[in-house]
Amino acid sequence: MNTYRSHTCDALTREDVGKTVRLAGWVHRVRDHGGVLFVDLRDHYGITQAICDPDSAAFAEVEAVRAEWCISIEGEVKARAPELVNPKIPTGEIEVFIRGIDVLGRAGELPLPVFGEPDYPEETRLRYRFLDLRRQSLHANMVLRSDVVRDLRERMWAQGFNEYQTPILTASSPEGARDFLVPSRLHPGKFYALPQAPQQFKQLIMVSGFDRYFQIAPCFRDEDPRSDRSPTDFYQLDMEMSFVEQEDVFATIEPVMRGCFERFGGGRKVDEVFPRISYAEAALKYGTDKPDLRNPIEMQVVSDHFRGSGFKIFADLLEKDGTEIRAIPAPTGGSRKFCDQMNKFAQEQGLPGMGYIFWRDGADGTEAAGPLAKNIGPERTEAIRRQLGLGVGDAAFFLGGRPSDFEGVAGRARTVIGDELGLTDQDRFAFCWIVDFPMYEKDDEGRLDFSHNPFSMPQGGIEALEGDPLEVKGYQYDLACNGYELISGAIRNHRPEIMFKAFEIAGYSEDEVRTRFGGMVNAFQYGAPPHGGCAAGIDRMVMLLADEQNIRQVIMFPMNQQAQDLMMGAPSDPTPEQMRELGLRVLPREA
Repeated sequence: MNTYRSHTCDALTREDVGKTVRLAGWVHRVRDHGGVLFVDLRDHYGITQAICDPDSAAFAEVEAVRAEWCISIEGEVKARAPELVNPKIPTGEIEVFIRGIDVLGRAGELPLPVFGEPDYPEETRLRYRFLDLRRQSLHANMVLRSDVVRDLRERMWAQGFNEYQTPILTASSPEGARDFLVPSRLHPGKFYALPQAPQQFKQLIMVSGFDRYFQIAPCFRDEDPRSDRSPTDFYQLDMEMSFVEQEDVFATIEPVMRGCFERFGGGRKVDEVFPRISYAEAALKYGTDKPDLRNPIEMQVVSDHFRGSGFKIFADLLEKDGTEIRAIPAPTGGSRKFCDQMNKFAQEQGLPGMGYIFWRDGADGTEAAGPLAKNIGPERTEAIRRQLGLGVGDAAFFLGGRPSDFEGVAGRARTVIGDELGLTDQDRFAFCWIVDFPMYEKDDEGRLDFSHNPFSMPQGGIEALEGDPLEVKGYQYDLACNGYELISGAIRNHRPEIMFKAFEIAGYSEDEVRTRFGGMVNAFQYGAPPHGGCAAGIDRMVMLLADEQNIRQVIMFPMNQQAQDLMMGAPSDPTPEQMRELGLRVLPREA
């Protein structure tokens, strides 16, 4: 028998009645029922009920234990009375009568309870994460995460991929986020960067003749936190393939994602077909490049119905170049109360409001109501109703201006409408590929920059780069699921002359490209194969599978919203010796 345990706390059944066993774990809770002590003992695997009465030599010691003490007990397995069987746990038919106890680790007063699922301040939970992780829900999330990673690995190996590891210290690269820089002791004044992704290395692996690569890769980005994004680091299933086109990558990764979600999705339906939606179509219909297709609402352009109409705000707006009016259909949303609710939502988003029309029974059939309907008249409202396919009891909401100014709000409004009206299917994983991303975009100061991955192959090759950069599309793609981006990838630009031209448009000289990406540029001059790949965010995948709303619920030791590790005290002040060794000093921030 093992010194601490002969069985785990989920293993004992009626078949073990009469056996002497040893269990080890944490005291989940202690109950005193008329002098008989009931101890729920918990380990990684489950819970076993143990009992101790005054006839036991261990009674005084058992009476002293408190919640979260770590103990080992020895005793006899007994059958529970039929009326006391607990069918909710595997050990519910038995209990262990305690004959002896060893206290392995006492616990002081708990800063937060472990029993149950209390809503406790996140700061306390993160500071005492080792206790928080003992809670059933978080513990299950971490086991789920481990199972998902193992499943992904097995599926990649089954498809002929090999797992290789890439460096953690590397050179800075324009991946779209801030780098974490690491000062070099041996080369004062110079810095390594933690990789935002293994992008360049996995491309070099392809150039090196390895056909199919994958890695469960840590990535580091100094980003502002969100509920679905860690502010410091995350893990991804990173993969790359040689001699492939876009559809080859899709055909490879789709069964991996579908199979994983079918296995761990708790019975929720996983769409068989992953539709392809262009970036422009996604922005038009859904107001986002990561649409939730569980929501059936699709926005439409209705500008023609407002040109020259009595609704002067929209009519005047349409006189300006680059403007349009979009409608968000709201089936079953045809009440003034709901319309007022959505108008308030728009104001909370920083807009003056949101126009609306709703339809109800009238004396002559379907009747349009609302201020907007009165301004544009029955013929126009009827044309809008027919275009949107709406009827009595339905509504439509309207936003106008330059699409880039209102698309985000429109997309969020679509989500709220779908959720509030019960239109969104909550029992489904709906995947879709977003394709045909623009290669370039203008920043707030009007300068051209890469809109997505700078190492992507432009559609049309170098000839496409001779025209309007804003019209150039890349072989870039994202996989969205239920409103989250899970995968991002591309067919890579493996031709040096095309790479130089692509970076030139974004403001990088050939010398700068050679300096910053010298390893990759040099490699591409020696027979680089066409290649492409993608990376799937493991944290977000597990967040969806666990049905969590916050990514910190599926990360073992996450940072808080200010990118601080409250448990370990990071970031921390370096010692003067460390600063001298690195040749650094901290300058005060300018006021």
